[in-house]
Amino acid sequence: MDTPYAWFRLAVAVMLATIGGVGIWSMVVALPAVQAEFGIDRASASLPYTMTSIGVVIGSMLMGKLSDRFGIMVPVIGGSIALGVGYIAVSYSPDIVVFVAIFCVLIGMLGGSAVFGPLVADTSLWFERRRGIAIAFAACGMYFAGTIWPPIIAWLIQSFGWRDAHFYVGVFCILSMLPLSLVLRRPPPPQPAPVVAPDGRPDRPLGMPREVLQGALVVAGISCCVAMSMPQVHIVAYCVDLGYSTARGAEMLSLMFGFGALSRLVSGWILDRIGGLATALLGSTLQAAALALYLPFDGLMSLYVISSVFGLVQGGIVPSYAYVVREFFPAREAGFRVSLTLSATLAGMALGGWLSGAIYDIYGTYQAALLNGIAWNLGNMLILMWLLLRLRRSLAPATPLGNAAQAD
Repeated sequence: MDTPYAWFRLAVAVMLATIGGVGIWSMVVALPAVQAEFGIDRASASLPYTMTSIGVVIGSMLMGKLSDRFGIMVPVIGGSIALGVGYIAVSYSPDIVVFVAIFCVLIGMLGGSAVFGPLVADTSLWFERRRGIAIAFAACGMYFAGTIWPPIIAWLIQSFGWRDAHFYVGVFCILSMLPLSLVLRRPPPPQPAPVVAPDGRPDRPLGMPREVLQGALVVAGISCCVAMSMPQVHIVAYCVDLGYSTARGAEMLSLMFGFGALSRLVSGWILDRIGGLATALLGSTLQAAALALYLPFDGLMSLYVISSVFGLVQGGIVPSYAYVVREFFPAREAGFRVSLTLSATLAGMALGGWLSGAIYDIYGTYQAALLNGIAWNLGNMLILMWLLLRLRRSLAPATPLGNAAQAD
């Protein structure tokens, strides 16, 4: 663990996640063009993103199980092929139904699902002393994708149309991801047992059944990402509604994810010092504050600044959940449990992306959608406070809270 090879492997995982992450973010930029061509409303145009995220949620659990049994290379190779074929196929979609089906099954469930949760879980098996920063790096792949791909997709759509843009992306994914996948063939080193509770009971982390803790993490992940999805999924459409160009919205999205990647790296340093639950609560609180800034400000420069701030404060939430799983669950279950937990965050993004579009169709404004996101964010904070309080109580007789991260 923590060897030069582990860091090299982490770099490859980040590249794979960055390329494969296009499946989540390309539709955010293509939304106005697809809506115009198929003549559908905003909620229907948001459906491909929602169904892709749902596909990733379902597929990640399958890919996590496969990685636990056969190693990470098998699902990543399969996912790379499915992703590329899916983008090529979607460029020939005759209607929105076929478009949504291809995004959900090939691009989401069989493609992008392999390069998110399973890769983060595999990375966690190669680090012990620097597990927090490693998990944060691995989770940055999705944010690097959100930083790099939107301007590229916007340029491709503007230059060639959305159909040719999707075709070219599919070809690139196959040619680039398959060679990188072969680097991941080596199995992980032997794993130490997690310290799950002061009383040593592996079936009751934080004094509760393991599945209760897993369920709480799933609900927390959904809640925080319903809130997170409003600016991330709809910032391009929001800018178009305000009279700004698609390119300006894509730039804001790129800034959001660029600062989000920086935030995730900083959160990795924090994770190794205060643990997963405290880091998640810190990020969630700051996210709620940043989300509220969109309510009174809609000027072009204001939106650039707020999008940057939003990315900077919320990037550490998702990797914190993966860290919590590795703190309290055995390594042999890492692929499935990390994938399940991180899939819940994508389920939240899917629900929030569609819900924001539906609220917009009802009220004709994104203000109500922002308020909805803030309400979900507060629910996430309450869950994390409850778990953190249980952690404090369980550790109080034996060790201070500050040693929670050290116990891992």
